[in-house]
Amino acid sequence: MADDVVVKVKDFSFYYGDEKALNRVNMEIKKNYVTALIGPSGCGKSTFLRSLNRMNDIIKNTRIEGSIRIDGNDIYSPEVDVTALRRKVGMVFQKSNPFPKSIFDNVAYGIRVNKITTDKNEIEKIVVESLKAAAIWDEVKDKLDKNALDLSGGQQQRLCIARALAIKPEIILMDEPASALDPISTAKIEELIHELKKKYTIVIVTHNMQQAARTSDFTGFFLLGELIEFDVTTNIFTAPKEKRTEDYITGRFG
Repeated sequence: MADDVVVKVKDFSFYYGDEKALNRVNMEIKKNYVTALIGPSGCGKSTFLRSLNRMNDIIKNTRIEGSIRIDGNDIYSPEVDVTALRRKVGMVFQKSNPFPKSIFDNVAYGIRVNKITTDKNEIEKIVVESLKAAAIWDEVKDKLDKNALDLSGGQQQRLCIARALAIKPEIILMDEPASALDPISTAKIEELIHELKKKYTIVIVTHNMQQAARTSDFTGFFLLGELIEFDVTTNIFTAPKEKRTEDYITGRFG
């Protein structure tokens, strides 16, 4: 396996009961790059994203075929510690979901729950580092004891990114992280994604094709549960190989 490939997806299919949501997806995701997943609603993007850290396990009556390997290890193997997997592969959801706690305790939550450290000074250090990495430190440094729910939507989303960073993941999954935000907050999230890829591998689901074009290095186009095309982002948007990709990007459907 090439050194820079961290996620290797081979013939991966996913079922909700009898319904096949993903059909034999093959993809390689490279380290320290942003991979965007685009396609119309209900095409399997989010199902695929949640398969990368087994978030779909919490849904009853689901099953998979094929494999997903991260750093060479099959994440669906019975020996896999799913909690450890989700520490390694963090998740930022479409709707910001801060806990009704202080800003500090929101970021410290994962550190404490995962027993990363119990040292108060170390927890404080990680919280500050995470808030800085999520580009929100300057806005909250004087009110860390204030309720996180008092923050604006854009700030809440960056706080949730800080919370994801605090548990030291290697891969960050983002499910439409800016879809509910205003243009200024969206721009901040996009700038943040550019910064974060220096340290993390990022996979983002987005309905916004301009956002995919701006933020990602690679793009996968999904349609009806199939990965139609996967390539360097500039190729997908300027010279797609598949007519269905071109039709979607030019607005003929979707």
